[in-house]
Amino acid sequence: MASTEPHLCFRSFVEALKADNDLVEINTPVDPNLEAAAITRLVCETDDKAPLFNNVIGTKNGLFRILGAPASLRKSPKERYGRLARHLALPPTASMREILDKMLSASDHPAIPPTIVQSGPCKENSLEGDDIDLTELPAPLVHKSDGGKYIQTFGMHIVQSPDGKWTNWSIARAMVHDKRTLTGLVIPPQHIWQIQQMWKKEGRDVPWALAFGVPPAAIMASSMPIPDGVTEAGYVGAMTGTSLEVVKCDTNDLYVPANSEIVFEGTMSITETGPEGPFGEMHGYVFPGDSHLCPKYTVSKITYRNNPILPMSSCGRLTDETHTMIGSLSAAEIRKICQQHNLPITDAFSPFESQVTWVALRVDTAKLRAMKTTPKEFAKRIGDLIFNHKAGFCVHRIVLCGDDIDVYDGKDVMWAFSTRCRPGMDETFFEDVRGFALIPYMSHGNGPRNKGGKVVSDALLPSEYTTGADWEAADFEHSFPEEVKARVLANWEGMGFQSRG
Repeated sequence: MASTEPHLCFRSFVEALKADNDLVEINTPVDPNLEAAAITRLVCETDDKAPLFNNVIGTKNGLFRILGAPASLRKSPKERYGRLARHLALPPTASMREILDKMLSASDHPAIPPTIVQSGPCKENSLEGDDIDLTELPAPLVHKSDGGKYIQTFGMHIVQSPDGKWTNWSIARAMVHDKRTLTGLVIPPQHIWQIQQMWKKEGRDVPWALAFGVPPAAIMASSMPIPDGVTEAGYVGAMTGTSLEVVKCDTNDLYVPANSEIVFEGTMSITETGPEGPFGEMHGYVFPGDSHLCPKYTVSKITYRNNPILPMSSCGRLTDETHTMIGSLSAAEIRKICQQHNLPITDAFSPFESQVTWVALRVDTAKLRAMKTTPKEFAKRIGDLIFNHKAGFCVHRIVLCGDDIDVYDGKDVMWAFSTRCRPGMDETFFEDVRGFALIPYMSHGNGPRNKGGKVVSDALLPSEYTTGADWEAADFEHSFPEEVKARVLANWEGMGFQSRG
């Protein structure tokens, strides 16, 4: 019997959002051509409830309903990360630190391989052969200048190395190309690209599956830059303490989560390409007409649950799944690798205000002083490690912060960066490393699109390397005696001010 816990079953996750009063069910007809994405985009920009579109115009053969903003933020300060927390069996009040600690916890435990079952909810219905017409599905047009209908914004690609030793789960965008094919981004150094290169050496197309509405813990793991060769299914098992139930595809030897909402089976070509893009990506831009040739995916069979739900991310400006998951989980992995290399880093986070192009590192300055290093030596060591690691691929600025800075608070990070990092002098640039071409200043700015453009910005004042901080912050917490603060807080609402939450 497949698990029905919310972090292990997408359908149960939707019910958990409903129980949290974090779901709006929309039963009136909604057009997948821009309207569903427009509603979802406004939800993301206002931190409102997740929309579930139960009556999508163009639904055919039961395919499909749409859930928007599956991992975006909540308005409540106490439950700001509640949707993410529900992905991991944490209470909705969990902090970002607790969420990232949970994701990293699998590193300390042996992998728990998945359990193969004979069938599952994803096999309740099927389409194959001439019955498949992707152009007839209500695939969302997410932005008006997108190059096509992006059915894949929050599904999980599943591919396996030719020797069967490494199965990779990942998120990468893909759009409808014609009746039977998709085109999508496959770029180095992503794992899906690495495995495609292995099959290219074999001279064979890549067996492939794309699963939508997978266990929420699985989609979190598929967003995380875990090490090369690590199979996400076992990682999720270690993180949750539960073996995931998987079922074999009907047309290839891959296994997919048994309670997935929708599964596409087929192949990814090693030779055939088609136009892909443009698409309104995570940095908040669409460049009309900016199309590139990308690999084709051929869909040979579709299986799906009764009344299935397609999760959709309406990407763009803050804050949606591309920020809460990609940036946050990259930062978590960066924290881990820094600590593995004995660097005095206690916390790492990608500030949403940076459109997750930055990672702020909180430095244990007592340990830093014990290293007896210089600012330039320390910045170079940090940059060489992170910018040459897959976890640092999407990151273009590292901000080094002191103990007094909460790196999970964007205002704190911006305060440190703006007041402690002298432009130029306190920055170390890296031009001989792999760059992230999706950032507009890389792909549409100056210089090479795939190389360089990275910097370590040292927001540690010189005293933090030598004697310790020689200042005190001019704020409520540090500028007033405890008895004054206590009296102010006790009388706050009585004086007519709003509750501080």
